[in-house]
Amino acid sequence: MTSQQDDGNARDSEPAVDDLIARLRVVARGIAQTFAPFCEVVVHDLRTPDTSLVAIENPLSRRSVGAPATELGMARLADSAFPELLVNYPNKFADGRRVKSTSIGFKNDAGEYVAVLGINVDLTPFEDMGAMLDRFVRLDDQETVGESLDPVNSTALRRRIESFAAARATSPRALTTEQRRDLVRELREGGFLEVRRAVETIAAVVGVSRATIYADAK
Repeated sequence: MTSQQDDGNARDSEPAVDDLIARLRVVARGIAQTFAPFCEVVVHDLRTPDTSLVAIENPLSRRSVGAPATELGMARLADSAFPELLVNYPNKFADGRRVKSTSIGFKNDAGEYVAVLGINVDLTPFEDMGAMLDRFVRLDDQETVGESLDPVNSTALRRRIESFAAARATSPRALTTEQRRDLVRELREGGFLEVRRAVETIAAVVGVSRATIYADAK
């Protein structure tokens, strides 16, 4: 292909890339507004790496339009085989805040990277919330009382039900009718139906009526 042909194809591809960038701007607004105020979304036009940032929504990183491409952007420019999708990788803002990032690369018809959609979630509020929750659920270890608000032995019964569901990659309330009947059969064979208020406990954990459990046990 001649140089003139190459230039012609490049010009022909520009409108398609411009359209892609325009669409990514809309996507960025939608994602940022959905997950505000914790999520920053950016769009990079890799055709101009020195000023690649063309859109930034909820600018938690304090960058602005016209900022240069990131290291990942430059890596994509250098290697078209670079992964198109990088999800939930650790990152940080300039001030040290921890970030969970996702980077999605977009190519033109020639297989070259031309755009990036970046999603950056500030983990600081969630870490603070986690610390507060840890403090809230902390128990006083000065004296062990040993009290349980569950019926006697119901804890072991609940754990057996949860283990049964987990082994089938589901939850107790999402068990199919056949799986629930298999569960009740296993509980009966294991002697768990002899536990005080067993049927009531099973019904509560699985999310059905006691009558249904009695029917399954027959």
